[in-house]
Amino acid sequence: MKIAATILFAILFHLTVSAQTEDLQLAQQFCTNGEYQKAADIYLKLYKQNNVAYYSLYVKSLLNLKKFDEAESISKKMVKQHPHEYQYNIALAHVYTEKGDKDKAEEIYNDILKNLPPDQGEISSIATQFYQSENLDLAIKVFEQGRKTLHSDQVFSSELISLYRFKHDKVNLVNEYLNLLQTNPEYVFQAKSILATVFENGNDYDMLKVALLKVIQQKPQLTVFADLLTWQFLQQKQFDMALNQALALSRRQNDGGNSIYDLCQTLTANQAYDEAIRGYEYIVNKGKEQDLYIPAKMALIDTKGLKITSGKYDQADLVGLEKNYTDLLDEIGRNESTAFAMEKLARLQAFKLHKLDDAEKLLEQTINIPGLRSNLLAECKLDLGDVYMMNNKPWEATLIYSQVEKDNIGTAIGNDAQYRNAKMAYYTGDFVWAKGQLDVLKAATSELIANDALNLSLLIFDHTAKDSVGNPLKMYARADLLIFKEEPDKAMITLDSIDRVYPGNNMVNDILMAKARIMIQKNDYAGAVIALKKIAEDGKFDLWADDAVFMLGDIYEKHLDDKKQAQTYYEKIITDYASSLWINEARKRFRTLRGDLKPSS
Repeated sequence: MKIAATILFAILFHLTVSAQTEDLQLAQQFCTNGEYQKAADIYLKLYKQNNVAYYSLYVKSLLNLKKFDEAESISKKMVKQHPHEYQYNIALAHVYTEKGDKDKAEEIYNDILKNLPPDQGEISSIATQFYQSENLDLAIKVFEQGRKTLHSDQVFSSELISLYRFKHDKVNLVNEYLNLLQTNPEYVFQAKSILATVFENGNDYDMLKVALLKVIQQKPQLTVFADLLTWQFLQQKQFDMALNQALALSRRQNDGGNSIYDLCQTLTANQAYDEAIRGYEYIVNKGKEQDLYIPAKMALIDTKGLKITSGKYDQADLVGLEKNYTDLLDEIGRNESTAFAMEKLARLQAFKLHKLDDAEKLLEQTINIPGLRSNLLAECKLDLGDVYMMNNKPWEATLIYSQVEKDNIGTAIGNDAQYRNAKMAYYTGDFVWAKGQLDVLKAATSELIANDALNLSLLIFDHTAKDSVGNPLKMYARADLLIFKEEPDKAMITLDSIDRVYPGNNMVNDILMAKARIMIQKNDYAGAVIALKKIAEDGKFDLWADDAVFMLGDIYEKHLDDKKQAQTYYEKIITDYASSLWINEARKRFRTLRGDLKPSS
């Protein structure tokens, strides 16, 4: 009998639950259709079956029908039946609010706040109920009063941070993070991430700065706030201030400079080279016994090199960088671990200081170091080939280019060697051999080499098809070599001579492109824009048209700080030059500027 009764109960329970589920689905459909009375009738039936489970749904249906008295009546009944369940008091207050009786609602809210239980979990539960009823301000008040009840300013920090973030209340969000970080400094990474997403302009960061300076003055021993202040300066691109703040903290802590080293890497990524150099020099000056001495010294030299390649340098910077390299090599030695520095020094001597003999000697020494990595060895050999070429040793240059090509068949570096060999033939006027090599390279796996090979092959064809000697092209090639050697003034004189020596030639746009490259080399971006626009306006069938359009986008984006113009030119590549090898890069940059993609760091 007991088994039969149990089975019968189970069946009846299942049928009841199934029926309730169907009723719920039907009521929800009525609500969706705006048939609130039909929904309320179903909810009333369910409420009578289980008033706790279906109370909130029934009250909501009554409020939809504006039956405030009925909603108030059953809410009072639930409060009386469950005096310790805060949800019914909160629901009753909500009924009063909907009814327009805000004084009674406030009375209930104030009573809840005055009588919060001294239990963190229950306080959190009460605040959650306010949050779920979309009353964020009262949820915040519950947490604030809860701190007083529990005599602790540290509880509920995470909850308040979430609420302030949701409300976009930036002032209180900052204050709450500063409160949290006093006892939990490990949350500084979260604070930086959240504040970066919430802050909208410089005024927000200034507000953070004021708050940080105040708390730093009150509690200077808490270094987390100095760290956050450094971050604030970085966000506003006040790189000098960021470094000053970080250096002050490092000196106070008398640390090994790890934080400065990390900051310098960020500064370098933001092209704040002078500040990064100053930071690395601070670490180096701490002495050779420091763990970061060698890494900082190498990074210092690299950063100075980046400053020079960015064009923001003078002759003293070049001489100083050369001395830094030689000092490093004298200190550590010329070996496998410093070969990369030897290569960079040689490139500096060859292209910037024009000390070709010194560069040649250093590279010959570098490639003979035992155990050199294969890629680095190949790169040094290619550099040596370039130096031979610039030093009027074409035979030696072609031998070493061919050696690298043979050792790296089918690879990017092998293609590069083949391209440099072809380029040297072009520089020396051997256009037939050069074009044969370039035509092979048009199918290279490297898009950059393929594009360069295609352009140079077409250039040779355009200017030797009717004149196999190609005298104007020979003069143009000499100017091209001077550009490669970074002798822009000599190159410009040679280009200007072409029209005088060979009047009526058809190299107008070729000369404009070469001049644009010289102007970019000399950081004359406004002048380069004028030349490139003339090429672009000649029509999309010109040899240099897509290159000119892409270069305009690059200049506007990176040097003239005109993102809108840059976007226009990248879009022009996409719409007008579908077969251009710049298409993928242009599409990526266009989407980044439009906001579809985040720029890579």
